[in-house]
Amino acid sequence: MLRNITLIAFLLFTISFTSAQDLQVEGIKINPSDKINNGQIELTVTGGTPPYKYQWSKDDVPLSSSKASDLTEGISYTVKVSDASGASVEKSYQIEAVSIVENFNGTFQPVVDAMGSVLFWDPFAAIGIYDPVVYTDQKLLFSPSWEPNTSRKFLLKEWLVTENEHVDKGQDVAIIDIDGQTQTVQAEANGKIEFITPQGEYIYNPENQEDVIAQNAHKFGSIIYDDPIALTNPNGTPLEKGIPFIVIWLILGAAFFTFRMGFINIRGFKHAIQLAKGQYDEPNAPGSITHFQALATAVSATVGLGNIAGVAIAVSLGGAGATFWMILAGLLGMSSKFVECTLGVKYRFINKQGRIFGGPMNYLRYGLEKRNLGKLGKVLAGLFAVLAIGASFGGGNMFQANQSFEILSNQIPFLDSESGFFFGVFLAILVGVVIIGGINSIAKVTGKIVPVMAGVYILGALVVIGINIDNIGPAFDAILSGAFTPTALKGGFIGVLVVGFQRAAFSNEAGVGSAAIAHSAAKTNHPPSEGFVALLEPFIDTVVVCTLTALVLIFTGMHEVEGVSGVQLTTEAFGSVISWFPYVLSAAVFLFAFSTMISWSYYGMRAWTYIFGRSNRSEIIYKVIFLFFVVLGASVSLGAVLDFSDMMILAMSFPNIIGLYIMSGEVRNDLKEYMSKLKSGEIFKKEVLKK
Repeated sequence: MLRNITLIAFLLFTISFTSAQDLQVEGIKINPSDKINNGQIELTVTGGTPPYKYQWSKDDVPLSSSKASDLTEGISYTVKVSDASGASVEKSYQIEAVSIVENFNGTFQPVVDAMGSVLFWDPFAAIGIYDPVVYTDQKLLFSPSWEPNTSRKFLLKEWLVTENEHVDKGQDVAIIDIDGQTQTVQAEANGKIEFITPQGEYIYNPENQEDVIAQNAHKFGSIIYDDPIALTNPNGTPLEKGIPFIVIWLILGAAFFTFRMGFINIRGFKHAIQLAKGQYDEPNAPGSITHFQALATAVSATVGLGNIAGVAIAVSLGGAGATFWMILAGLLGMSSKFVECTLGVKYRFINKQGRIFGGPMNYLRYGLEKRNLGKLGKVLAGLFAVLAIGASFGGGNMFQANQSFEILSNQIPFLDSESGFFFGVFLAILVGVVIIGGINSIAKVTGKIVPVMAGVYILGALVVIGINIDNIGPAFDAILSGAFTPTALKGGFIGVLVVGFQRAAFSNEAGVGSAAIAHSAAKTNHPPSEGFVALLEPFIDTVVVCTLTALVLIFTGMHEVEGVSGVQLTTEAFGSVISWFPYVLSAAVFLFAFSTMISWSYYGMRAWTYIFGRSNRSEIIYKVIFLFFVVLGASVSLGAVLDFSDMMILAMSFPNIIGLYIMSGEVRNDLKEYMSKLKSGEIFKKEVLKK
């Protein structure tokens, strides 16, 4: 008997082993062109027991797909192939990088991943405060064949089950009438069914504006799971929505400075407007540009593609509710700008020729030196300067050139993919003409471009909102309900909050320190006055422009469109109301990009001169390199290089906010002194001529 059992066990082991060995996987690596991130791997599987599952290391490749596309050349990818009997084979493949740009991109990708692991590390999840995996306790039932902005009506003709009944996956649950044609809907999971739409009522009626605006308006019921289920990526791995360290760093800093400065973002708003309007412009004050010109220069560096493309991405990922958190982050960021720009003016250096050198490099080094923290100050200032130089070449230059060419080439027929080099040369000439003149020239140009481009964009957004003004109630309801009660489909509450905060932080650069470089050139005898002016930037950038973009997307119902994101989604939202506006938007995007480049050229140059000396020769070398990167940015695909430079912008906040924390008491004392002088009339103010 024992012998027979042993024999059977041996045979079963042999069969299972043979079956596992029979599962064979062969892969074909394809590099279709010299462009980056278009590699492909196609698998051929034989043996085993079909059907097969393919778990790729790339999150967006479905478990059912034997082919992975849009792969980075020079990077290894793994795939685990499993059959129905549980046998599996794991393989690793790498698309060979051939062209120069492919090799460059493949080399930078691991660096980007390493930086990302630091910037986007989730400390709360790491210490076990919460689980970053997104769980859901329900499966929503959606109307079949529905798509955003459809003109068809969806009527719930009949429920085939009773409410709170336990249903099985695949069971018929409802009959939907779609413009006279009926479809039967099956349960997609096991659980208890709950009704959202009563029998005989419309699920989605395009004549009802609330349906057009509401998130997931085409839902009519839900199935409550017996136990919460973790959501997964297409490749089967758990979907996680963590709280990135960089977002925590920026938002905590902004909140701290808001309380430390006594809510200066609110109580200082009126005086900030007065300063920007020129009521306190002192003609003989040290500096080279007015308060308004400094504001325009700094705003031009932040208001740009992030406000158009970035907001569309945020609303696509986080739903309408992300708008609420974006606005809150913008309001808090006003305090960070106040602190850093006050210090930027206080610790600036003006040489005998009248050239101004200021920004975080100065206040980090000399401000901390005053506190016997000279060594720390030198390290933080040097780190900031290196990061700022890299950011100016990448996110402040190449990204702008690259994206502006891509957007214009979609609207202008004669601009094809081969025209990038010539477009880059043209753009480099335009930028060169402006930046050769220094901060005075940059300030004059931005002072004219920023009001025009912002005005046109805001006017266009207001027209779209005005035409859809009946949607205002449903739109704000969607924003508030989405902010506090988002579905797990959008990543849950944490996911929506983080998307909103993250987009605001990326857009307005509050806490990054870049704006302090521009504001240090302002004409003023009182550093806090420039801090007041600076706090308007996050308000303009995030609270106004970003919010208007989000409202356009929500008011037009485009926030529910899937498969389209970035600039294209915003363009389609405007185009759905004003057919010709996408052409105006393209021009605005070009001006946004152009103004961002000239402002960042100044930021990068000041960081460059901090490291390599303050001579004219040093500045000229930087400007030549900067213009070279303009041409390069428009000519080639950039991939990981751009991701790297964007991370450098965010990383600038590390040394900067450390210094701001240490010097925040000094800024608060300066603020008290300034407010006292303002009340007593000691601050210069232009006399208003009476008629």
